[in-house]
Amino acid sequence: MEDGAKPRDLEDRTFLFAGSVRAFVKQLRRTISNTEDVSQLVRASGSVAANWIEADEALSKKDFLMRVKICRKEAKESRLFLRLVDTGLTKNNVASREALATEARELTLIFASIISKSR
Repeated sequence: MEDGAKPRDLEDRTFLFAGSVRAFVKQLRRTISNTEDVSQLVRASGSVAANWIEADEALSKKDFLMRVKICRKEAKESRLFLRLVDTGLTKNNVASREALATEARELTLIFASIISKSR
C-alpha cells in the first residue's frame, strides 16, 4: 500500500493488506500489550482476505452478504488494533501504521458499499 497504486482486485488488495500488516508488526517492540494486540491484528487482517475469498466463492446471495459483512467487521477490527499497538518513537513505524489504518478504513468503506448495493 505504500507505493500508492492499489490493486483494483479485492482479492489482491486484501492479500497485500494482510501481508503489509505482517511486515509492519515485525518492526514493533515486543511488549506484553503489543504481543496481545499484534496477535489480534494479524488474525483480523488475515481474516479480511480469507473472508473475501469465501465471499467471492459464495454459494448464495445470503452467504455472500454474510462473508462481506465479516470482511467489514474484520477490517474495522484491524483498524482498532492498529491504533492500539505501540509503535515506539520511530517516525517510520508511525507512518506505516497510519498508512495501514487508512487502508483498513478504505476496505471498510468498500465492503460497506458492496453490502448496501447488494441489498
